[in-house]
Amino acid sequence: MTVIDLGLSAPPVQTPVRRRTRQLRVGDVPVGGGTPVSVQTMTTTNTADVDATLQQIAAVTAAGCDIVRVAVPSADDAAALPATVARSPIPVIADIHFQPRYVFAAIDAGCAAVRVNPGNIKKFDDRVGEIAQAASAAHVPIRIGVNAGSLDARLLAKHGSATPEALVESALWECSLFEEHGFTDLKIAVKHHDPMTMVAANRLLAERCDYPLHLGVTEAGPAFQGSIKSAVALGILLSEGIGDTIRVSVSAPPVEQVKAGCHILASLGLRPRKLEIVSCPGCGRLQVDIHRLADRVEAAFTGFPHPLRIAVMGCVVNGPGESREADLGVSCGNGKGQIFARGQVVATVPESQIIDRLLEEALRLADDAPGNGEEGSAP
Repeated sequence: MTVIDLGLSAPPVQTPVRRRTRQLRVGDVPVGGGTPVSVQTMTTTNTADVDATLQQIAAVTAAGCDIVRVAVPSADDAAALPATVARSPIPVIADIHFQPRYVFAAIDAGCAAVRVNPGNIKKFDDRVGEIAQAASAAHVPIRIGVNAGSLDARLLAKHGSATPEALVESALWECSLFEEHGFTDLKIAVKHHDPMTMVAANRLLAERCDYPLHLGVTEAGPAFQGSIKSAVALGILLSEGIGDTIRVSVSAPPVEQVKAGCHILASLGLRPRKLEIVSCPGCGRLQVDIHRLADRVEAAFTGFPHPLRIAVMGCVVNGPGESREADLGVSCGNGKGQIFARGQVVATVPESQIIDRLLEEALRLADDAPGNGEEGSAP
């Protein structure tokens, strides 16, 4: 389906100047080097269950995910990788700890990248060179993933805790192990549950290397709390041009992680907006249940194929102005809604008809958009 520009969505946003990094490819997705920031998540299925894993991958892909990671803790999981990789619509990263033989299995299976953890690198003994050789031959990047919860014991002893300096030292140490073998197709992630520790670590890392960086507040918490923590930390770093891929690591289904990540990027002008609801928080002037109405509008327009900003306003103070600035808008009062389209009042309808009229006007905007009906486009 061709996305039609309705000609009214948000005004241009000045996007952050991106940090200069080397570029690598995760499957067919370019990472770093000024390419668009990618959204990632991780499946929660048993990787050995290929059908369940692929169903979840399909769902996150539809939500906007660019790259997906799967856990490979067992031989059965490793054996399932070829079938999963072959049928996945987006690149698959294998997440591997402790067992180096699964790294080779993932490379042989065609995984787009492999993630390893410095805290577990000692388990790999002297096989780093062998891993580097196999990854280089297959053009498979290695992601260095450093978490506060699995920091190397030597660095914990040296720094006393998982400080930003400890996290960065751990990441660069492992990079050096691969660099010794001439392998530099690396992406780094340094994560912490505390947003400001994570921000400090990534700022320090950005100063000390030019590798692409994957951003995330690890173990961020339940959906509400974790999304706020993630938005704060990722927003700070991305606004400074730091970060090439992101994951919102909340205790929620992977689809919700992806949606949150896409919203963060769209809010910074780093990804095209889709549906955006502008709605008032509510006050004593309200004559409509604005919370319920905003939820109903969002549900009604979920999946609408064109970028759209809709203002859902509860009174006449800010309502008309916000509604005129949006693609569509409704300003409510006295059991009625004044409907705006393209900045003009087009109708006043009872509250019960607001949703239907907004949908009608949205379809009208799509029909009237430049290019609609031309060859190759779709309604």
